[in-house]
Amino acid sequence: MLKPSIKDVWKEAWNSPVTRLRLIVIIVLIPVFTLSLPYFFTYVEARKGVVLNDWLLAQIPARNVSVLIFAVIWGMMLLLFYRSLRSPSIFITYMLSLAVVTITRIICIAVFKLEPPIGLIPIVDPLTGVFYGEAPITKDLFFSGHTATVMLIFLCLEKKTDRLIGLAAVIAIMCLLLIQHIHYTIDVVAAPPMVYGGYRLMRYFLYKR
Repeated sequence: MLKPSIKDVWKEAWNSPVTRLRLIVIIVLIPVFTLSLPYFFTYVEARKGVVLNDWLLAQIPARNVSVLIFAVIWGMMLLLFYRSLRSPSIFITYMLSLAVVTITRIICIAVFKLEPPIGLIPIVDPLTGVFYGEAPITKDLFFSGHTATVMLIFLCLEKKTDRLIGLAAVIAIMCLLLIQHIHYTIDVVAAPPMVYGGYRLMRYFLYKR
């Protein structure tokens, strides 16, 4: 039996009133976050914060591993959207969970005023730059957005092999961020449980499980 085409899969999803509403919400949220987040991060960058005494980070020589960080994040994004082509539920769960995680992260960043770690090597990501604006942002620290992105992809993937790849990517990105001193240890360690909480909340809201 032939698999339905990608067009048919998404047509069926759009024809479902519940799924269509969720997709419309996503379509609305994308420009809202895209237009508003640069202003928030500009505000964060201008304020004063505190420098944390991070013992683990002090033991790690700072190195520029931007290419590896981009490779991991972009590779996982491509895998997610490839799987989403035939599974709209993966896309919907990811995007709506991402909205919850983003709001949670905004609150945390607003509350915890931190200065960049000592030895930070700035990273400019053209993919996430659409949300951050043109200037490098170094004070969006607690909790790590890079770790959160990969962790959420890991949670949304369904195939066993994909999830193993996702778990490896989460561990890799956490290590790479510390090597580049982009985040404090607490930033990357806190991201997975924070993301898991937002993901479980959205899963319950969407599927009651």
